[in-house]
Parts: sequence; C-alpha cells; structure tokens
Amino acid sequence: MPIRVKVKKLPSQRAHSPGPGGNAAPLPNIGEGDRFRDVIKKLSSFFSNAITTPSNFEQLRTADELRTLVDHLSLTCTNPAIVNALLALKWHYEADDKHRDISGPRSDACEIVAWRFLSRLSEREAVDYCLYEIPELDEPEAQAAVPETIHEDSSEHSPLLSRGGSVSNGSYRRSSGPQRHKSVKRSQLLQSLSRLTASFHSEESEDEEDDPTTPFRGLNALEIAAISNAKKFLGQAIVQKIITAIWNGDIVFWERLDIQATKKHRYYNPNTFDPFARLRVPKYLKAWEVFFFMVFMALYYTVLIEQNPTTITRAEYVLYVWLAAFLYDELAAWNDAGSVFYTSDVWNVFDMIMITIGIIFAALRVIGIYTGNQDVIQVAFDILALEALFMVPRICSFLSLSPYWGTLIPCFKEMGKDFIKFMVLIVIIYLGFLTTFSLVGRDSFTFSSMTMILTKIFFGSSGVGIEIMDDIDRVFGPPLMLLFICLSSFLLSGSLTGMLSYSFSRVITQAREEYLYVYSVYVLEASTSNRLTHFLPPVNLIALVVFRPLRFFVHSENKFRAGRIVLLRITHAPIVGVIMMYESIRRKAGHEEFAGFGGPKLDSHVARKALPPVRSESSATATASAAEEGEEVEVDGTVALGQMEARLAEMSEKIEQLTSVILAMQQEKQG
Repeated sequence: MPIRVKVKKLPSQRAHSPGPGGNAAPLPNIGEGDRFRDVIKKLSSFFSNAITTPSNFEQLRTADELRTLVDHLSLTCTNPAIVNALLALKWHYEADDKHRDISGPRSDACEIVAWRFLSRLSEREAVDYCLYEIPELDEPEAQAAVPETIHEDSSEHSPLLSRGGSVSNGSYRRSSGPQRHKSVKRSQLLQSLSRLTASFHSEESEDEEDDPTTPFRGLNALEIAAISNAKKFLGQAIVQKIITAIWNGDIVFWERLDIQATKKHRYYNPNTFDPFARLRVPKYLKAWEVFFFMVFMALYYTVLIEQNPTTITRAEYVLYVWLAAFLYDELAAWNDAGSVFYTSDVWNVFDMIMITIGIIFAALRVIGIYTGNQDVIQVAFDILALEALFMVPRICSFLSLSPYWGTLIPCFKEMGKDFIKFMVLIVIIYLGFLTTFSLVGRDSFTFSSMTMILTKIFFGSSGVGIEIMDDIDRVFGPPLMLLFICLSSFLLSGSLTGMLSYSFSRVITQAREEYLYVYSVYVLEASTSNRLTHFLPPVNLIALVVFRPLRFFVHSENKFRAGRIVLLRITHAPIVGVIMMYESIRRKAGHEEFAGFGGPKLDSHVARKALPPVRSESSATATASAAEEGEEVEVDGTVALGQMEARLAEMSEKIEQLTSVILAMQQEKQG
C-alpha cells in the first residue's frame, strides 16, 4: 500500500511575508498548557498586528499571512482550546461596531484560520478539537486530574467530570460549573467579549473573578460557532460531518445511564453502549417531537369542536396535561441549552407563543366556568383558535431540516425583520395623513371612518380616495389625497416590494450556509445538555410529581439520580424498544449510519507529539484499517506504543525504498 507523506518546512524556514495590513506579524507561540485566556491574548495580538487595513473576504482567503499562521499552528500547536479561542475572537471582532472596517476583516480571518486548521487534521483529531469544552477553572486539561467516579455531592447540574471538570483540593466547585455558563445570557457573553483583548498588552490579574473568558467555560467550539454566527465555519465539510454524526447518534455524549456516567464525546458502539443512552440522539428526539405535536393537535381540534360551555371535558383535561408537559419540557430545554442557544432557534419562539396562548385560554376558561360568564368562555375559545397559527407550522418544523425548506425559512425570517422595520416608516407617514384628513374633514367624516378609508387606499383601493377627496375639503382635500395615493400606491408599496426582493435575494445566495446553520443549531441544542436523565413529554410530568417532593427528604444526589434512572428505564422502555428495532432493521438492510467515525481511535495529542513536524495523510486511516482487521487499539489515553513504533518503522523503511528507487532512476539518466 503506497504511503504519501507531506513534509513541511518549519516556521523558521518559511518566508514570512506581510499580510493584508502590510505588517509581518510575529507568529504566536501557543503551548499545550496555555489557558484559554492566554491563547486568546496571543491570537488577538497576532491579528491586531497582521490586519490593520480594510480587506474583503476573498483577499483574506489568499493572504499569505493567514496561510503562514495555519501552517505554524498545524505544526506546533496542540492546545485543545485553539479552535474555541479562534471562534470566540471571531465573535469579539464581529461585535465591535466602533471599528467595523478593521474588526470585520479580523473576524473573517479568525473564521478562515479556524476551518483551515481543522482541514490539516485527521477526522478524529477534528472531532476532539470541535467538541473540546473549556474547563471549569480554566486550567490546562493535562494538569486536571479527572476521576472516573462521581462524588456524593455531585448532581446533574454539577461540573462535567471528563470534559471541563476540574479538581480543587479533591472536591468540585459547583458554583461555577459549565451548566451555569451554558445558561448564561447573551448580554453577559457580549460584555465579556469587550474585555477579551482589551488588556493583551498588559499583565492581567490572576483573580478568577476578573477573567473575561469565564462565561465561555463549558462551551465547545461548535457551540461558540453557533452563537457567533460562524456560518462559513459550520458549513465546512469536516464540521458538517461531525454534526451529522451527532444527529445520527454516531457520536454520543453519554455511554450509559448509571450514577457513574460522565459526559464525554464518544463513538457509538452498539455492542457496548446502553440502549437507553439512545434516547439522547437528536434524530430520535425530533421524531418524538413530531409525534408529541401530532397528539397535541388532535386534542386541540377535539376541544375546539366540542366547545362545552358548562364543564371541562375529558379531552380538555388531557389537553391541559399535554400543555403542562410542553411547558415543563421547554423550561428544561431553556435551562439545559441556555438562553443563547434557545433563542437562536426560531421554532422555540413558536413554542413560547403556543404556551402563552394555552395559559391564557386555561385561565379564561376557569374564570368563565367559575363565574358562569358565557362571554368570557367564548373569548377563551376564540383565543385558543389562534393556537393553530403557530401549531400547524410547528408540526411541520421537521421540514426545516431538509435542504429545500431549510433555505426558505431563513429567507422568510429576514424578510419579516425588514418588513417590520419598514412598517415603522409607513406607520409614521400614515399617522400624519390620518391626523390631517381627520381634522380637515371633521365635519364630514369621523376619525374611525377616516381610518378605514385610508387603510383601504393603502391596500390598493385608490378609487375610494378620489371619490371622497372633495367631500373632505374642496381646497385641501384633492391635493392631499392625490399625494397620499401616490405615496402609498407607488413610492411606499414599490419600495417595500423592492426591499423584500433584495432581502430574499441576499439570503438565497447564501442558502446553503443558512440551512446548515439552522440544522447545526438544532443538533447542538438537542445534544449538548449536561442532564443525564431526560424524560420525554408527557412522561416528564411523572418525574416532576415523583421527584420534586423527594428533594426535601432525599439529600444524596447519587440516590436521587439512581431513582430517576430507574423511573426512566420503566417509562421509556417501549420507546427504546422501537429505537432498537429500527436500528436493527437498518443494520440488516445494510444501511451504514456511521459517518466515518465508528470504531476505536488513537489518542490525538499523543499521536501528534510522536510525529513532529511530519504529518502523514495515512495516519487518519491507520486506526480504521486496524479496526477492520480485528486488531485491538486502545482508546483512552494509553496508546499502544508498540503498534505505533512498528508503523513508524514500516513507514521509514518504505520511504528509504522510495528514495533508493528515485536515486537509481537519476543515475540511469546520467549514465
């Protein structure tokens, strides 16, 4: 089997040409043990020196300065937070509105370097970098001893043990875990961004409270890319391969459901994994969501058709249960995914509106029955009828995961934003003419009638205005009415149409990026929760009723978690059975769901250290071939060094053979 080896020059041997700013910026020296804040300071210093003049995206893509930085990082940098730092800097520069001409190119440069750095890695190394979570105490991962068991005081909201957890005097600091930072508000992240690079020229305080990167703890690179709108990064092939693997359940974060379980990204193995861990796969969560909303809609139509004005029917009772389960599930999603992720998904806005309408209906319904007021009851059913405006699109939200519908939804979203902004101008002009016409024609028309007339004119009934302009006033009526008709029929309507067309064309040109962004946000929102036991609605109400009162009596988190696991296994056994049956049928039919990530892997950091500065393209496939041949390769930190040395020796031998063949051919030509 031929082996291709790419040999690169060290950074000291490579010509360091000036970048877009015309400056030869010194390359950052990032160590493996550098903290996240230190990595950001070093990178921000480089980008500030390298990019000092406005540049467009294409100029940055061809800039030698960025290529040199990528080569330097791919050869020398093994810090696991490097991609996180690049994407956090991208958001920092993008949020800087005061220096948009410079901060914009720097933001694009960070995104370009991030995806090019990933392109130099094997697929498994890319997974490790993209899913690395910033540690809780901002300590190097190599220095944080991570136990394999959970302490007695840990809970589902305590810091992660294997990713982002850190040890201090043998115990965990629960007050500042990643779960708290995943629920941090967008405003807090933006405030911390303004301090990320403000002091990279000065010594920064070591006080933990003064660390501006604190809100980023517990976030992995893909999460930071989602909240920073790094759509080009998320659209890269390797990143989408990782996200698709998470969607299908080929990459999972929970291996089993027991009190010793830890959250860490792993490659799914159906022979060793707990079947109940498949409940966390986004694809199955989406399927259950569709089923839940279909039942919700059936109950909704049943209640509206019956409309019993005197008593609450059985279907209405079940509807209230469904609504309560829906509300509790959304609150849990807000808490698990965080406000940043939750508000990034447009469908979550529909969910909150649906819940609000349902609560108003229930309140008015109870008040109407208690007081015997039929008018209140009728208003309650009228308000419930508004639910269909949001429920029907919400059931069809799974279509947004397809490329066609997924590109149209962002277009409608942007057009809606521009429409609302433009309507402010229309309302201002409309109120001005309404006031004038109402005062000038006060003897002939009331304020309400004039309001309706001008509304008809604005929507195209220009003849109505021409017929009544003399009745308003013989002197001022005709010119004012003709002016209003021209403004509404030509200027305002034409401008609105042109603006919406521009919004549609602007978004549709980036349709693939927009679709992949929406798809990525949903997958990450569904999979990045720190909660071990997730009860699907409406079963989540059983967990709420059973375990919420037990909080006052059971103080051991291990016992509490064990009880939740037992209840989940009992209530979700039929669902897991259907999932296992589906996956078994797919495997028998020959459908491979693994997106190239299944099976064992070598430890990326050890492997990269063993081969500086030469990076072999065959290294990414060495482990996969070993797995196919039945060889055993260790996964977790203890790499089979004997196998690695054997492969290195074999590679060196083949290189020597190739060199001797080339020398022999040259001698033949000279002879």
